[in-house]
Amino acid sequence: MSFGSGKIWMNGALVDWADAQIHIGSHVIHYGSGVFEGARCYDTPKGSACFRLDTHLRRLYDSAKVYRMAYDLDLPGLHDAVLDTIRANGYTACYIRPLLYRGYHELGVSPFECPVDAAILVWEWPAYLGEDALEEGVDVQVSSWARSAPNTFPAMAKSTANYANSQLIKMEATLNGYSEGIALDPAGLVSEGSGQNIFVVRDGILFTPPTGGSVLPGITRDVVITLARDLNVPVREQPIPREMLYVADEVFFTGTASEVSPIRSIDKITIGDGRRGPVTAAIQHRFFDVINGIIPDTHGWLIYVYPARAATLKPVATVKTT
Repeated sequence: MSFGSGKIWMNGALVDWADAQIHIGSHVIHYGSGVFEGARCYDTPKGSACFRLDTHLRRLYDSAKVYRMAYDLDLPGLHDAVLDTIRANGYTACYIRPLLYRGYHELGVSPFECPVDAAILVWEWPAYLGEDALEEGVDVQVSSWARSAPNTFPAMAKSTANYANSQLIKMEATLNGYSEGIALDPAGLVSEGSGQNIFVVRDGILFTPPTGGSVLPGITRDVVITLARDLNVPVREQPIPREMLYVADEVFFTGTASEVSPIRSIDKITIGDGRRGPVTAAIQHRFFDVINGIIPDTHGWLIYVYPARAATLKPVATVKTT
């Protein structure tokens, strides 16, 4: 199966992909009133494993709380629904998209009379920035579009509305011939990519913008900080001026979709020697060793989907390791 086929979970029922429909008057369509997550299930030697699923679902419910979107099913129930959806589609590796959104009742900015609905989609999704990006890196630009100021949109919530800004950043970069864009915050300091957090390496120290810098508190971001400390790489969360990007020894993106992707140039300025640097490589290798089950999961990040049948499953997707 692939994107556009299989089963989708909607409010407790598994329906065919083509039948997963909502009303055109749904509040989410007109006013962006939805929150979502992106997680991955990897094919490991011990079987299919979801990476930090509970953390992703907690952030989903945190995002919903900010937008006053209470849903009837509790977090453990949605956790089970995700696993059921993967099993119903027979995947051994896939991308996972849980979504809470306001459905149809009446039109108007106020959402309170509209129901809160839920859906879970799963599909096969290869490397987000391209198959070669994990090793060779990507070329990006600093976007002309900035992230929102504090107390305008809640940056800590992963809401559909926030991604209107991300679309502008991504489209501009694509039309200008780049793989991605980097947004600055309202003060002109480095924030994040259109859908990724960013890290800068200088003199062996790993820097990343703080969560107060209009950035989503990324789960892969947290993983990278943890792995860097495991590798004795110093980590500093602090404001980063734009020019620090250009003089960095290494720069890389992190995210569920992009995983750990090196950046080889920014605004046509070569970063380091134009290839994946040693700190990026060390963190990237440790990241893939964990998610692919090559080394012990000492942090408890993996949740197995088919514990009783893992040895008999035939992989349907692979994850590139470098």
